Amino acid sequence: MGPRGSHSAPLRAGEAAMLLGLCLAQSAPPQTCSAPQQNVTQPQYQNTIEDNGSGFMAALVHSFLNSVQPQPFPGDLILNITDMVQKGQISQKTTTAALVYEIGFLVGAAVGVLYIVLMPLVGLFVACCRCCGNCGGTMYQKQTSSLHCRRRALYWSAFVATAVILAGNICMFISNANFKVSVQRGPGLLNTSIDNINTFVTAVPQQIGSVVNESQTVIDDVINNLNNIGPELGSAIQQRMTGTLGPVLSSLSLLDRETANVSVLLNALNSSLVQLQSSVNLLQSNLTSVRGRINDTLSDPNCIGCGSHKSELQTLTLNISVNVPGLSTFQSAVNEVVAINLTSKRQVVSDFFNSIPQMVTNNTMTVVQSSKQQLTNIETQISQVTSKIPLSSLNSLSNSLTNVQTEINRVVPQVQSFEFIRWSVTIAICCVVLLVVVCNVLGLVLGPLGLSPRADPTKRSCVADCGGTFLMMGAGFSFLVSWLFMIVVLVLFLVGGNVYTLICRPWSNGQLLQFIDNSFLAANLQSLGLNSSLSISEIYTDCENNQPVWTTLRLYELINLNDYLNVSKYTAQIQQQFDSTNMNLSSINLLNPQVESQLRNFSANALNVDTTAFTQQTNNISSINLNTTANVLDNLAANITNTTIKQQLNDEATNLRQLQINIETIILPQVRSLNLTILSLTSLSSEINQTVGGLLQSVGVAQGFLNTNVTQIVRTESRTFLNCQLSYFTAFAQWANTTITQQVGRCRPVAGAIDTAQEIVCLQIVESLNAFWFSLGWCLMFFIPSIIFSMKLAKYYRRMKSTDVYENEYLNHISMTHIPRAQMKVT
Repeated sequence: MGPRGSHSAPLRAGEAAMLLGLCLAQSAPPQTCSAPQQNVTQPQYQNTIEDNGSGFMAALVHSFLNSVQPQPFPGDLILNITDMVQKGQISQKTTTAALVYEIGFLVGAAVGVLYIVLMPLVGLFVACCRCCGNCGGTMYQKQTSSLHCRRRALYWSAFVATAVILAGNICMFISNANFKVSVQRGPGLLNTSIDNINTFVTAVPQQIGSVVNESQTVIDDVINNLNNIGPELGSAIQQRMTGTLGPVLSSLSLLDRETANVSVLLNALNSSLVQLQSSVNLLQSNLTSVRGRINDTLSDPNCIGCGSHKSELQTLTLNISVNVPGLSTFQSAVNEVVAINLTSKRQVVSDFFNSIPQMVTNNTMTVVQSSKQQLTNIETQISQVTSKIPLSSLNSLSNSLTNVQTEINRVVPQVQSFEFIRWSVTIAICCVVLLVVVCNVLGLVLGPLGLSPRADPTKRSCVADCGGTFLMMGAGFSFLVSWLFMIVVLVLFLVGGNVYTLICRPWSNGQLLQFIDNSFLAANLQSLGLNSSLSISEIYTDCENNQPVWTTLRLYELINLNDYLNVSKYTAQIQQQFDSTNMNLSSINLLNPQVESQLRNFSANALNVDTTAFTQQTNNISSINLNTTANVLDNLAANITNTTIKQQLNDEATNLRQLQINIETIILPQVRSLNLTILSLTSLSSEINQTVGGLLQSVGVAQGFLNTNVTQIVRTESRTFLNCQLSYFTAFAQWANTTITQQVGRCRPVAGAIDTAQEIVCLQIVESLNAFWFSLGWCLMFFIPSIIFSMKLAKYYRRMKSTDVYENEYLNHISMTHIPRAQMKVT
């Protein structure tokens, strides 16, 4: 086993290395034919919408203002007025049209002016009348049967009027607080909106830059693949050849291993045959010598009766020739195959297989360099996308927004100071109105609390008298401040109402954006390098739906993106260069005809070894039994009286038995060993025939495949490799087009900034302002019934200076006889 093991170890090592290369070629992962692209990163924006509850009276105020101004937005009138103001002259027709449009506000203003004029006059007139003893100025109350009914009616009327004023006063406080909150939050929300727009403006170039940078990644991947074209394309070609060359290499390895084993067996067999033949010759010589001595003894005259046993000497022969017919011819065939050196043949095939990547690298060196130059041109073309898209206008927009933000921060302290003054004044107004409510409430509470219906009006309690005084105080305060507050209502009504009808209402229904579209937008868009047919309403709608800037600003009308992403002219040149490149592999002759002839001779001679004759010879050796003759000699010696003869026969019998022992201990083990070797050789010889046949068949198939298909395989795999590289650009172009047109610059922050401005100006500040003057006007309107009912009700609680007696069962609750009495009336 030592020689066989030492001989097969290097064979197995080489075979393992070769098969490892085949396995690597088979298991190489397929090349990915497109670089994975990811969506561009979308920036994170801050929330700018906050509800402070300023619209709690919006429905009521809007209903009133829509009644005051039901006409649509006067865009043409505003343009005419603007144009005439710029020219320094305003026509009578335009003025009339403006007054007609403002007729509702003029009517409201007339009512306010009438209130401002009449309220102090009426108050002055009432004060003078009361001083003259009229208008309830006389402290006398006539007692009638309907007195209490009138008092209750006046009480509840004054109560309702006071409750309504209190409700309006509460709305004043709430709207004033909402206005303050809106002014405080406004700058922060505006700054946040501007920050969002700045983030958006900054993100757009970054997103487009990321798309362009992705092209560099794609180009780098393709260049890397071109640099590795040998391993990548060579591996693909190897995979196509593995199914054909694999059986050849496996058969060569198997035949090489079997040939080595046969050679070892033949060497062992020849050595054993020589040794066996030497043992047989020595046995034959010894046996011939013993036979001669036995023949002399039996021929001795003193050996009585020995002549008849000479026939036993015929069996004392060993005429055996140990040889295997055809073995020498087979040995010669094996030596020829060993001389072929199948290991080198296998190594040649393996070297050819493993050299494919290097051959591909050598054949494509020129086309790879030219392809890299084309890739540089592709990179230059794609990079032009950044310069063609008008991103510079975004920088100017960002600077403008920064300036706006700086200006906002500059005026914030002034706005906060003004807001504090405004809030203080409005709080004072609210408190004065609340003072009127408090006087009315105290009067309504103290009057009934201290009133005794049966008491004489001149003897009413102090509590009731205080209640009446508070009612008069409430009426007096109402006269004093109502006309002043109406001035505030009138100014705020004209300002807030017109802001709502001319700005907020058309802003909410889109008319304001359309007006800006028709007036100012076209020139500004042209100055930014954009299409003048764009409308701000369309831009706002698209941004509200978070559309990309490509469709929002109609950039497809300014730049043909496909021209910059279409790299077909460069890829076509690369493809043409690859097609014109000769990438044929060097030819290889797996086995020449002489080697094939020697292998066929080896296979044929393996079957011509005749082991039957050798088996028959070994069977003859196994059948020899010298002990039988030795027993005959011992029996013969027993009957012989001559001691000399007897001793000679016994000695010869002993010699025969010793020779038999030599046969059994030396020759027969050698025979059995030879038989085992012959069996192994016979079994291996039958396998060699199949192995040689399989090898010759696989070599024929592989050689035909290499002669006819290698060129086509190289072309097919080269085209596959090239298409794989070009598909990088196809996938990138599709991804870049989709990304730029559908993901870059989603402009929801722009619409969000407009919504935030509308939220601050209209839904918070203007709504709070309108709610305040509407609530104050509401209170002032109800001051009138409050004054009337309070003044009339006060006389039912105040202490009178003169009395009027009216007796009946209802007042006195007693039965009495009516005695005529004088009626006194004190004036």
